[in-house]
Amino acid sequence: MAGLLAARARSLPEWSGLTGAEASYRNLVLPSSVAADRLTVAAELVVRIAGYDEYPVVYPRRIELVRDEGGWRVVHEEGTGGPPALWDLGAVRTAAGARCLVLGLAEGPDPAGLVPVGDRAVPAVSAVWGEAWSGRLLLELPATEPQFARLLEADPAGWAGLAAVTVAAPGAPLHTPADRVVINPEAFGKLSDFGRQVVVTHETTHVATRADTRAWTPLWLSEGVADWTAYRDSGRTPRQIAPELAGDVAAGKLPTALPADADFAAGATGIAQAYEQSWLACDLIARRYGTGRLVAFYRAVGAADGQGEDREQRTDRLLRAVLGVGLAEFTRLWLADVATLKG
Repeated sequence: MAGLLAARARSLPEWSGLTGAEASYRNLVLPSSVAADRLTVAAELVVRIAGYDEYPVVYPRRIELVRDEGGWRVVHEEGTGGPPALWDLGAVRTAAGARCLVLGLAEGPDPAGLVPVGDRAVPAVSAVWGEAWSGRLLLELPATEPQFARLLEADPAGWAGLAAVTVAAPGAPLHTPADRVVINPEAFGKLSDFGRQVVVTHETTHVATRADTRAWTPLWLSEGVADWTAYRDSGRTPRQIAPELAGDVAAGKLPTALPADADFAAGATGIAQAYEQSWLACDLIARRYGTGRLVAFYRAVGAADGQGEDREQRTDRLLRAVLGVGLAEFTRLWLADVATLKG
């Protein structure tokens, strides 16, 4: 017969500057009779940050327990699978803004530097996508690029140069929207202030639109709307926003179709052009049909049931329903816009 060890809420001492965070253990089972006063068991560490985590964040753990006069207590824990928690990589310090919370490592960049960027990104995104999302942003700032890759469970070589990525909290239900942005301190640190704002606003758009994003949403659309939102009202010209694509056009290298999902893979040749092409496609929709139609088209794609049509058929049908043009005609209009980048 197994006895269940009660999972009690505890504070997170590493997060001395963070209020409203609670952690507990669950699914931790002890034998009803244990002769030893020290043993190791499996459990789940459940963490929830009030105001930011819609669902608890779950980390599989191996826990070392010691029994004394007060009962069993935890003396050591370590991860056993999935991405690590940020505090597994070192002591954590925090910085809070009006609309964002930044968790950083003590030996890394000061998290306070990201607060103004996050606080500007949230209203910029809400101005396009409305208030249906939480309107709050959680950012994680590791100290090094290899730590960034560890948090993503990714090959560091494949993610070098990527400034940030949006992820869902470990252990959240499959339908849960991605809810946090992980920053690559090395790539992010090389950007200008304007570039940093574009990156964080781009990723914030993914947080705000994830509930409307599905596996069948073309990446040219999801990445395009994120870039379009980030560059909106920036005052930058198309050639400034899409310099790599403009260079290709000037050299006579024009695309023949909208970017495929594979064009966005980490390390893919021409990935910069894929993002720029996608921005231009969404900019075309916003300029020609209005911002409301761009948002409506995006949400229509996410609301489709994904059954009975391939991606091109679905995109064609929804383009016709929302914009009044099919995929072939839209592609023709987009290619005409691409050609104007020659200058």
